[in-house]
Amino acid sequence: MATMAMPSREDFAALLEESLGSSRSFEGRVVKGRVIAIENDLAVIDVGLKSEGRVPVREFAGPGEEPQVAVGDEVEVYVDRVENALGEALLSRDRARREAAWDKLEQQFAAGERVEGTIFGRVKGGFTVDLGGVVAFLPGSQVDIRPVRDVGPLMGIAQPFQLLKMDRKRGNIVVSRRAILEESRAEARTGLIQSLHEGQVIDGVVKNITDYGAFVDLGGIDGLLHVTDMSYKRVQHPSEVINIGDTVKVQIVRINRDTQRISLGMKQLENDPWEGAAAKYPVGAKLTGRVTNITEYGAFIELEPGIEGLVHVSEMSWTKKNVHPGKIVSTSQEVDVMVLEVDADKRRISLGIKQACRNPWEKFAEDHPVGTLVEGEVKNATEFGLFIGLDGDIDGMVHVSDIAWGLTGEAALSQYRKGDMVVARVLEVDVERERISLGIKQASEGGAKELRKNEIVTVIVREVKDGGLEVQVGEDGPVGFIKRADLSRDRDEQRPERFQVGQKLDAMVIGFERGKRPSFSIRAMQIAEEKQQVAQYGSSDSGASLGDILGAALNRAKDKG
Repeated sequence: MATMAMPSREDFAALLEESLGSSRSFEGRVVKGRVIAIENDLAVIDVGLKSEGRVPVREFAGPGEEPQVAVGDEVEVYVDRVENALGEALLSRDRARREAAWDKLEQQFAAGERVEGTIFGRVKGGFTVDLGGVVAFLPGSQVDIRPVRDVGPLMGIAQPFQLLKMDRKRGNIVVSRRAILEESRAEARTGLIQSLHEGQVIDGVVKNITDYGAFVDLGGIDGLLHVTDMSYKRVQHPSEVINIGDTVKVQIVRINRDTQRISLGMKQLENDPWEGAAAKYPVGAKLTGRVTNITEYGAFIELEPGIEGLVHVSEMSWTKKNVHPGKIVSTSQEVDVMVLEVDADKRRISLGIKQACRNPWEKFAEDHPVGTLVEGEVKNATEFGLFIGLDGDIDGMVHVSDIAWGLTGEAALSQYRKGDMVVARVLEVDVERERISLGIKQASEGGAKELRKNEIVTVIVREVKDGGLEVQVGEDGPVGFIKRADLSRDRDEQRPERFQVGQKLDAMVIGFERGKRPSFSIRAMQIAEEKQQVAQYGSSDSGASLGDILGAALNRAKDKG
């Protein structure tokens, strides 16, 4: 009888490896199995291995769902290990769902397709979304087009998402709900904008207000209602006219179909106040308006709601020059203005405040003719004279030569200080150039007003100049001038250098410069004396010479002596 050989240790190891190798090929794979029993919330599943595996029943349910599994069901599970410490197969339904979901999601991500998911939890910075077994991250900024305070109504509801990022090795998926909404809105906007046209009147709801205007929802597309198109009158801020949530009637002013931008207007539905403005506000008309805005260059005056005119800073005051408009008028102040220019096409009206008042220089000229005495305060002193404050908030100037008789320059200026009250005489008023010349010395007694034209007086030479002599009547009388041509009747004697400072001369008053400064002439005095001699001792018909007449006059004087 033959005997059978016992297998060696090596043969047994080979057989064991063959048996285990076929089983280990299941590990790390998703396989199909059958539910053979349900014991204590565990589903017993046979996947064709030496032993069954157990999977918690809860793994057969999605987030927020009840488990759907029964004996006899064929299910897919992931084989983690062929045998665990208890000799059972280690299976996972969740892992099987994730692996299958990853495969499908990678295909959808590559194709740019939308995926369906359910928001089921909240985490830092966003929310968790179940994508059929794979958990994805939904950033808070990607939930909606606008910030959402309460996400509760969106949770537990199957809805589409866009895959933004996938990393299978790290198990990282980022999705967006906002991208889906923006795409849907863009499609709706395109359809809606095609149905709109410029000039159309439509109702909308105010969604947002900014400093420059408001955004109005026209039923799926927003339009910009600029602050300048809200009303013909000046609007400082849109909240003065509308509020968020208001339903407003607007007109479509412009449509840019390429950029899908729509400009809206409310004032276009009102009557334009500028129609007929030129006839209503003729040049030269005096009106009353309200200051609405003040700038560096002037102030805007509302004449009626929707119509404003500009008063340039140069047209604000007759007397206040180079002053900020805010120091002349204030916002909401009622002011009288005159219409200077109207341009209805450009919607501009130029106004003047000062023109609505009388020119103070014209009034001064009427009330104070040349020669009138006035009283005022010294406002300022310069090297060429004093400025005196007068009625009507205007100034007059006293030239340094008209401050005091016999004094000029610093000596004359030193007699007065800022704030002194003085009496002066009006010498000249130039309305066009807005200048008033005054004289303090002309207002004093013993001055030039005591001199009479053609009067012969004794003067003292104060200064010798190339053009003539500066002379003064007496020690404290008026100062005047003798021109070179008036120094003598004889041309050879018309030389200023033959006179000396302090020398006394007789001369005739021949006039007054600027009304009061006297002019003297020796030549005129000589001619006048000659005429007097001719009238007394001869005539032009007698044939006698001037020498004969003067000789006869001297002889008669000796005989009388």
